[in-house]
Amino acid sequence: MEASKLPGFLARRAVKAVLVVFAIIVCNFLLVHAAPGDPASVIAGQSGVADAAFMEQLRKQFGLDQPLHTQLWIYLKSVAQLDLGFSHRQQQPVAKLVLERLPATLLLTGAAFAFAIAGGVTLGALAARRVGTWADSLITVLALTFYATPLFWVGLMLVLVFSVWLEWLPSFGMGTVGVELHGFAFALDLAKHLLLPALTLGLFYLAVYCRLTRATMLEVADQDFVKTARAKGVPEGRILRAHVLRNALLPVITFAGIQAGQLVGGAILVETVFAWPGIGRLAFEALLARDYPVLLGVFFCTGVMVVLFNLVTDLLYAVIDPRVEVAG
Repeated sequence: MEASKLPGFLARRAVKAVLVVFAIIVCNFLLVHAAPGDPASVIAGQSGVADAAFMEQLRKQFGLDQPLHTQLWIYLKSVAQLDLGFSHRQQQPVAKLVLERLPATLLLTGAAFAFAIAGGVTLGALAARRVGTWADSLITVLALTFYATPLFWVGLMLVLVFSVWLEWLPSFGMGTVGVELHGFAFALDLAKHLLLPALTLGLFYLAVYCRLTRATMLEVADQDFVKTARAKGVPEGRILRAHVLRNALLPVITFAGIQAGQLVGGAILVETVFAWPGIGRLAFEALLARDYPVLLGVFFCTGVMVVLFNLVTDLLYAVIDPRVEVAG
């Protein structure tokens, strides 16, 4: 990748990213407001007052009495000013709620993503190198098992084994309740609480990357340039690392870039099972309470992250394979 082409590439992608985020905002707004249920009725039920006058006041206060296109225009202007609205349920700005929960989700998804990539590529490479042996069969069976098992069942089984039976790890939360820790003790406590949720979220994606790495490595190993390297006497280990694995990583990176954003969506279920205080659990609570501004704020945040992940994926493509051009 030539450095002179990078600014133009980033500028074009920035324009596309703005258009994609705009489309995401509009689609999410229309889909959320098309869902059944009246937020005013939920708020009135929580306050214990459900007469018509009070509900009309609530609709006027939150702009629900306006036509849908007017509500959309008001919301777009607010988002352009980085104002994601106000949560009627928690009586706080949506941006504040999302920013408070976002680090926990990034920590969980980042740990799960790193575990899935490292474990999946390693196991896939091992299976490709030992193709047809018992090691290949064992890795294939494990990968298919992880892929076919629902996330919530994996989470519940991990809690049952490691928290209930063995009592090795905590079963919920992000830290020990009622204990103030600092330094290494805090990091160790956080790691213990993170281990089970990260494993639950990462095992499914580990299986995907394992199978994909194995398949692409076997495909690359049959190409002419690999056979030429062997004919020249290049050591087998170097062939696997420099020729086979490096080229096999391209589809893995593509898939990982797409799934990096999906990890946040998968975190909703995992955060609910393990009571992890992230934006996934925040979105689930907002859905139950018909808290539209919070839902839209979470969707906006995840949409932006998906766009950024795709941009990083394109840049990594050019780094791993110099033949890939980022310009035009």
